Amino acid sequence: MSEKKINALIGQSGGPTAAINATLAGVVRGLRALPGCGEIYGAMNGIDGVIAGNIRDIGSRLRTEEELNALECTPSAALGSCRRKLPDVSDTEFYGKIFDRFAEYGIGMFFLIGGNDSMDTVDKLSRFAASAGSPVRIIGVPKTIDNDLEITDHTPGYGSAAKFIATVCEEIAGDCAVYTTKACTIVEIMGRDAGWLTAAAALPRLYGQVCPDLVYLPEVSFDYDEFINSVLALFEIKPNIVVAVSEGIRDAEGRYVGEGSQSGVRDIFGHRYLAGTGKVLEETVRARIGCKVRSIELSLPQRCAGHCLSAADIRESVMIGKAAAGFAAAGRTGEFAVLKRVPGLDYAIVPDAVPVSLVANKIKKVDRAFINAAGNNVTDELLRLIAPMIEGEVAVPMRGGLPERFELKE
Repeated sequence: MSEKKINALIGQSGGPTAAINATLAGVVRGLRALPGCGEIYGAMNGIDGVIAGNIRDIGSRLRTEEELNALECTPSAALGSCRRKLPDVSDTEFYGKIFDRFAEYGIGMFFLIGGNDSMDTVDKLSRFAASAGSPVRIIGVPKTIDNDLEITDHTPGYGSAAKFIATVCEEIAGDCAVYTTKACTIVEIMGRDAGWLTAAAALPRLYGQVCPDLVYLPEVSFDYDEFINSVLALFEIKPNIVVAVSEGIRDAEGRYVGEGSQSGVRDIFGHRYLAGTGKVLEETVRARIGCKVRSIELSLPQRCAGHCLSAADIRESVMIGKAAAGFAAAGRTGEFAVLKRVPGLDYAIVPDAVPVSLVANKIKKVDRAFINAAGNNVTDELLRLIAPMIEGEVAVPMRGGLPERFELKE
């Protein structure tokens, strides 16, 4: 980095997670260690904040270890978020305004913490910068509970969400097990196109704990007859069945199981709003088996449960943020920071970076080899792969018996 100090701007985008603020804290920590970094700004509500000029000085708000530690333990997105699909880079007027904003604040480094769609933004900004000869270094930093980003071993935010899901599903299964009346409980878990989150529901099995009996992922076409027959077969063995199901499961024709219960509305990136899959299966069981049945939608708590953080997840989220700052300082741009697993028996992760074009708009699915032949559960091999990501607990600051939230106030 040159002797002249340059300012940095950080944004958060897409769905919040319990660890996205830990990554923000990591970027700030990394920038603070750079002698050539000037002011550290935050773009409120992602790229929308850049366009609107809603940019705050967050460096002055995050000066102490106490403040940074508190931010790392706070779920949701401290800078706010947005979902905006940028136009083609040929729209020079649109992108010119964004880079004029960068110039207004003396921005030499821009970091966007986000998922698949956010990396589309990073890719387009990087390509426009290259065509315009802009010196601004642009780095994408991963986050998503869905764990569906390519190249990176896993995504910050997934470990804490997986820990919450595994914990809640073990507790649900334990509660259901006390009764002798035949009953089926269906737990709907987030995951539009990839089943990483739903797979985590089976993690207690590794340790001999109760967990869902059936696990359905979007990677395998859902068959209603197989589902009903599997529930009936389990009733021959035990009275209470627990089923974990991804919200995004589809039938053989590619229709979402929960599609009929929704409005059909799509977001700006063309994704259907999903929910109601568990309710559809509840009604199916009621109609075809007639037993007691309930559905539970875990919904937002999967990504905002700050009381159930994975220490590994928070540690790696801070690490990738620090690394991203270092990549920009080294003059790298148009890249995506990734977590790389070190080969060996012991779990170890190191940061790396790849061109963001390799990640933008791509989805990493669960390999079919990690799903059993019937398509209704996951293998222990997959569980051993993800188990290290949920390990360790975080001492969350408490006040009045409740987790204390840190806010970036003006």
